[in-house]
Amino acid sequence: MGKIQLFFKRCTQQHALLVMTIPFLIWLFIFKYLPIWGWTIAFQNFKPSKSFGEQEWVGFQHFKFLFEDERFLRVLRNTLAMSGINLILGFVTAIILALLLNEIRIIAFKRLVQTISYLPHFISWVVAAGIVQTTLSPDGIINDLLMRFGLIKEDILFLGIGEYFWGIFGSATVWKDVGWNTIVYLAAMTMIDPAQYEAAEIDGAGRFHRMWNITLPGIKSVIVVLLIMNIGYLMESGFEPQYLLGNGMNVDYSENIDIFVLKYGIAQGNFSLSIAAGMFKTVVSFILLFTANNIAKRLGEARLY
Repeated sequence: MGKIQLFFKRCTQQHALLVMTIPFLIWLFIFKYLPIWGWTIAFQNFKPSKSFGEQEWVGFQHFKFLFEDERFLRVLRNTLAMSGINLILGFVTAIILALLLNEIRIIAFKRLVQTISYLPHFISWVVAAGIVQTTLSPDGIINDLLMRFGLIKEDILFLGIGEYFWGIFGSATVWKDVGWNTIVYLAAMTMIDPAQYEAAEIDGAGRFHRMWNITLPGIKSVIVVLLIMNIGYLMESGFEPQYLLGNGMNVDYSENIDIFVLKYGIAQGNFSLSIAAGMFKTVVSFILLFTANNIAKRLGEARLY
């Protein structure tokens, strides 16, 4: 039986599932693919009062301006830096926490730790940013502890020092999402054959050796796939934490591409430039995703497709 005949046979057998996917495909087309038409604005001097045929086409003028604009280059640096912090800290802390939770044998204590680590994920960034601002304020607990231990002589305005922002952002992101990020790894660990741990324990392997030689190799494919997906999001450093924690004193380090697009597109009405910046971010994200996937394929590792 040919591939085409086999395809139609399976479609006939699973027609109920195909009918169920129709609403999703319609939603996908309307909200994900149809808006791509708006990318044409990046090649125009767009004026909302004019029709599509009346717009002035300027080619790659806005893209040229972006790459010559010092502010955009600074914003690009901030985006990549904060995304890199998210990628490294998010991966390392989530894997370490999952490994430690997997070694806990007291179920009640394990569930308590999981619950405590999950809770911040369900707090909105508006509330989380308020907690961070209160904690780091001049009369907050961090300054109080540093003063009590004699590490500083006067209060520090942490959010007023631009060089501190990336560290604050990384710490806040880890605190908020580390528990949630462990769920996938803990689920993957349940698929590892317990007989491997028993055999290793009989051979005299300690907990660290069992984690290193059994647990980590057992979840290696999950780690690689998630790494590929996160590399595709390197241009997506977030919006809410930067917008809520950012201010005029740390703007040189807190402003990323999403905030840049908001300020140009909404505040200044320069829709063409903002869409050019967003288009650049999307295209680079696709390139990073496919590149990471192809590298994993050549190395014989797990991949998306």
